[in-house]
Amino acid sequence: MNILVVTGSPRKGSNTDLMASAFAEGAQEAGHDVTVRHLHEHKVEPCLACEYCFAHDGTCVQKDAMNELLADVDAADALVVASPIYWFDVSAQSKCFIDRLYARARKGFSIKAFAFLLDSGSPGVYAAAEAQLADICGYLEWENKGTFTAPGMNGRGSIKDTGYLDGAREFGRTFA
Repeated sequence: MNILVVTGSPRKGSNTDLMASAFAEGAQEAGHDVTVRHLHEHKVEPCLACEYCFAHDGTCVQKDAMNELLADVDAADALVVASPIYWFDVSAQSKCFIDRLYARARKGFSIKAFAFLLDSGSPGVYAAAEAQLADICGYLEWENKGTFTAPGMNGRGSIKDTGYLDGAREFGRTFA
């Protein structure tokens, strides 16, 4: 399986990045091909809802990094979005990426499965993201592979002092 992992933390080396790396290692150990893209390295603007993409075979009118990321999306069998939870939902960077998937709404996707890797400072703040995952999967008829959560991440690198990296690695190993 070709898995695309997109991280949505604005900070390089964040807990989100570390969790995504652990997931990718586990998935690779299980024999999957994994591509990891970090949104902090790519400028992705919000969707304009202009529907230019509908008339141009999924090509977005905006000339930003999302066009490169859409090529990765087109090559993927599964998508995993890793994001910190900011004020009860995925980061703005993650949301822009998800919204810009709209460019493929008419053209279609090769993706068949979707999952979230989420970290936060507090427990019990995942409901909006989990609802989004369920709705996307239901609408696009993708398999919902679930959500791996890591609460209590109150500082850069704090995930290293927990068992969450092992959990994310195992989530990757069992991703089938």
